[in-house]
Amino acid sequence: MEAAAAAAASMTGAGKGGGDAGAGTALSFLSRGWREVRDSASADLRLMRARADSLRTLADRELEQLLVSASTTVAAPAPPVAAGAPIAEVEFVRNRIQPRISELRRHYASGDLADLAIGRGVLEGWAVPTQPRGATTARVDLSGVTAIRNALVSDVGWRRAAAWGGDAEEDKEWEVVRMIRGGLRELERRSQGSEILGGLPGPGELVDKFKSSLKSFNMEPLGSKEVPPLDLNEIMANLVRQSGPFLDQLGVRRELRDKLVETLYSRQNHSLSADSSLLGDDSSTDELDLRISSVLQSTGYHTDDGLWNEPSKYEVSDNKRHVAIVTTASLPWMTGTAVNPLFRAAYLARSAKQDVTLVVPWLCKSDQELVYPNSMTFSSPEEQETYIKKWLEERLGFESNFKISFYPGKFSKERRSIIPAGDTSQFISSREADIAILEEPEHLNWYHHGNRWTDKFNHVVGVVHTNYLEYIKREKNGAVQAFLVKHINNWVTRAYCDKVLRLSAATQDLPKSIVCNVHGVNPKFLKIGDKLMADRENGQQSFSKGAYFLGKMVWAKGYRELLGLLDKRRIDLQGFKLDVYGSGEDSHEVQSTAKKLNLNVNFFKGRDHADDSLHGYKVFINPSISDVLCTATAEALAMGKFVVCAEHPSNEFFMSFPNCLTYRTPEEFVARVNEAMAREPQPLTAEQRYNLSWEAATERFMEYSDLDKVLSQPAEGVHRNKARRALQPNLSDIMDGGLAFAHHCLTGNEALRLATGAIPGTRDYDKQHCVDMGLLPPQVQHPVYGW
Repeated sequence: MEAAAAAAASMTGAGKGGGDAGAGTALSFLSRGWREVRDSASADLRLMRARADSLRTLADRELEQLLVSASTTVAAPAPPVAAGAPIAEVEFVRNRIQPRISELRRHYASGDLADLAIGRGVLEGWAVPTQPRGATTARVDLSGVTAIRNALVSDVGWRRAAAWGGDAEEDKEWEVVRMIRGGLRELERRSQGSEILGGLPGPGELVDKFKSSLKSFNMEPLGSKEVPPLDLNEIMANLVRQSGPFLDQLGVRRELRDKLVETLYSRQNHSLSADSSLLGDDSSTDELDLRISSVLQSTGYHTDDGLWNEPSKYEVSDNKRHVAIVTTASLPWMTGTAVNPLFRAAYLARSAKQDVTLVVPWLCKSDQELVYPNSMTFSSPEEQETYIKKWLEERLGFESNFKISFYPGKFSKERRSIIPAGDTSQFISSREADIAILEEPEHLNWYHHGNRWTDKFNHVVGVVHTNYLEYIKREKNGAVQAFLVKHINNWVTRAYCDKVLRLSAATQDLPKSIVCNVHGVNPKFLKIGDKLMADRENGQQSFSKGAYFLGKMVWAKGYRELLGLLDKRRIDLQGFKLDVYGSGEDSHEVQSTAKKLNLNVNFFKGRDHADDSLHGYKVFINPSISDVLCTATAEALAMGKFVVCAEHPSNEFFMSFPNCLTYRTPEEFVARVNEAMAREPQPLTAEQRYNLSWEAATERFMEYSDLDKVLSQPAEGVHRNKARRALQPNLSDIMDGGLAFAHHCLTGNEALRLATGAIPGTRDYDKQHCVDMGLLPPQVQHPVYGW
């Protein structure tokens, strides 16, 4: 009300100085403001009347219980000192107290001030008759009842006066409370040392019951007041307080810092300061905390981390650990970084030791149309999550038990990949920040400007999927770009990972890395292979078609090598026919080149490798040397087909399979193709089949990532070890921390981000992401430093 009155006064002054138009505006504002004040006051009065009625009912019930207990106690047999004493007390209760209680209730219920005066006389007329000398003293101490009577009468009188006077004074609400509290204190004072009969409730018990009924008396209805935003002084006060560690390094004393905070905050007249006596806290710092909390609560924002606080707050529940798998792509984009992390999450979640969350990028609809096949789009993350779960259930032999979460991302046409927008780590709750698996850690952290992964998580594992240097070398000024990217990759993986797994030796040799294939094949391909082998054993023809190639139709995926081999050895491969399945940005150019060279190649749109139309092919040809570990090659081997591929580190894992035929020269390529077309592939042994499965891949991942050792330790022990290392860091930890700090500073500069190829505006997510994902704007996420 005071704020409304002040605003009204301000508008009135403005109207006087602004002529007739300003005066009309001011009067209109005053009228509307007083209407709102009157409605608010009426609502408050109705609420107080309801509470007073409830209080009256409670007081009547307490008085009745008191009198019933008194009459019961007085009627009980007592030592026969005087025979007439008990009968006199019973007569006192029956003839004196009960009629006056009924009369008081009737007058109080009427709410009339004249009747209240009569009711006051009724209570004042209560007295305990003098007992005959020598009789047993069975006396009821009604001093507490008198105190309650005074409070109730004052309460009703005030209610009637407030109804007559409108919105005279707001602090009369507190006057009622003070009256009742004063009556209770008087009741406690008088009850000390008084003698109470055994059957009556003690004064302390009566006071406690009465106090408990008043707990909600001063509560304001939720939403009755709007929380004003933080002003400049409050922002500056919180900035100074949060900058304590930095100011300590500059030699600023804590006393001076606290005094500055108090000076800045005390310049404003805050509602929290006015109520500090009720909160029992006179500290300006604590009041500022409450003020900021109220502003954040009004926005619906909640966070567990502070700027200077230790972000690792993982909490163990049900003795289970938590694994977060963060990747750079999602279905329906059929790429390795979308499919393989999905299966990894499903198989890791089969263990009862840990809960698993898969964190994938969410693209706005304009980007979805560019990335997802057949112009498929989703209107919400929930819709895409349903699609992903359904796709996975059709291919697994068990029910998956993991969560899917989303972070904002944007598609880069130049890089043909998805770049995170904002701090990806913030979309994993600190309570679940235990173990992180970063699929493509260099990609995730090129422009990462947020929490350091190894600070927030107890253990961070990176899995390298892509040979970025090979792709970049094919671009304009590729050698220079590859040199820069190589060192940036070393920088970010060392700063943000505890362990790095490389799927093959074809990838860049990164710090803390080890080579191991931790991928398996979709169980559906193994079932297809079993069926084809069973058909062959029954005398049926398993493979009715020749050779094919399947892959995203971009030059870097091996299409240049494929067309070059077919063109150079066209005479040796006369009569050889190849079917190519794929879609992509270079589709038109690839097909035009093949047609210009007059190659015997048929092109089809891309499709799932498990599609029925691909089961009859006997030979899969993959000349790509840019892949790290080609998923399509593993799938073809699982289906029992021949695979003809280059002798390259990316294919080293497959060379142990007899159906994998490798070549080093174009002449060997022709020989391997003719060999595959001339004979039948060998059936997979049980060991070979298991080595291709996700069960074996998960075992290798647990072993080489040290995840089995980490999961065998309690989370508290891992956290203590990290805290101990933070207090006593070695030289390597100091260097890693320095690299992370430098990277954080550089990625915070928009000009440097744009100069190194970042998508504009990806340091934070944009408005469309807020709408799609239900996020608060970045300025609200960081209410002080973000403004």
